[in-house]
Amino acid sequence: MHNDFKEFLKHDSAGGILLMLAAALAMVAANTPLSEYYNALIEMPVAVQVGALSIAKPLLLWINDGLMAVFFFLVGLELKRELIEGELSEPSAIVLPGIAAVGGMLVPALIYAAFNYDDPIALQGWAIPAATDIAFSLGILSLLGTRVPVTLKIFLVSLAIFDDIGAIVVIALFYTSELSTAALVVAAACIVGLFMLNRRGVSNIPPYVFLGIIMWVAVLKSGVHATLAGVVLALFIPIKCSDDPTFSPLKSLEHELHGVVSLVILPLFAFVNAGISFSGITSESFLHSVPMGIAVGLFIGKQVGVWGLCWLSVKLGLIKLPAGLNFKMLYGVSLLCGVGFTMSLFVGSLAFDGAAVADMTAAVLFDERLGIIVGSLLSGVAGYLVLNAVLPKKPAFEE
Repeated sequence: MHNDFKEFLKHDSAGGILLMLAAALAMVAANTPLSEYYNALIEMPVAVQVGALSIAKPLLLWINDGLMAVFFFLVGLELKRELIEGELSEPSAIVLPGIAAVGGMLVPALIYAAFNYDDPIALQGWAIPAATDIAFSLGILSLLGTRVPVTLKIFLVSLAIFDDIGAIVVIALFYTSELSTAALVVAAACIVGLFMLNRRGVSNIPPYVFLGIIMWVAVLKSGVHATLAGVVLALFIPIKCSDDPTFSPLKSLEHELHGVVSLVILPLFAFVNAGISFSGITSESFLHSVPMGIAVGLFIGKQVGVWGLCWLSVKLGLIKLPAGLNFKMLYGVSLLCGVGFTMSLFVGSLAFDGAAVADMTAAVLFDERLGIIVGSLLSGVAGYLVLNAVLPKKPAFEE
């Protein structure tokens, strides 16, 4: 039994399955007598103080601001590796997923805006359906096993990387509160220090992590969302070691963090954010413009944006489909892109947090998560069914 569990954790689908279980457990906890303990857990105050510097937040925000910074750190490592020597290092390989990502962010955002254009507070959530949960999407895709062509996996991963870049830009530009000049100066000094470490060929990770932690605290206090510190830190981690050409600090760190992020951090994030209470739900609860805009944006907007822009670009002769792919496969993957889940929950926590929405009712916050779960569920189920129908019945590598 122990060995079977270890093998499960090594499987590509493990992260996605654990995410689903964590979300299900959160909903069970929020809708049973356990709700009192669940709410007490996520609202439990946690404080760290060093001299005059104090960080006091509920556990929920330590996970959203702290552990998710580790997730974005891993995203930054993957992005750097892909740009330098991976799939995104070839310009010809990035055109199709790049176009798909643009459509997959633009159309859902426009659909959400169409539902909420007359409500300035609700309109702040326009980026929620633009996000894609790559862990969930790849987890569902991996359930189809060796029937999935390698080129289709590469397309989805590349699209997700562009989607992550878009999310990083959106968070930096649109979900930043009032700025603290002093904190930004400290963060800038840390970036200079990281640059000097990188230029001097320092390959030991601890000095980078030390400056990265200081930078995270400074960014947290600055008004810029703290998770962006993780991305910045990743860009300075060396991909090659001057003393040992066979060793890559970046790849080693990426390998070590992958399991922690997919099997611990993201499921934990899902658990503390997906605890929706279904008491008092009516049809009006879902028909509210916020959840409807999110659900329609994820389920309809993603497939229209991703598949539609790819189809149009190919028909206009701007790009060609990679060998082994067809429009049916791309349609199935475009549906999977509508699984926003953790990324949509994260963006939603930024969109509907702060003074601007301090007077927002609990029902509106509830609406946000309801739309995310419904849209993601519809997209995941539909994507799996379509791909199961259109993919070859034999493994992709067989004749």
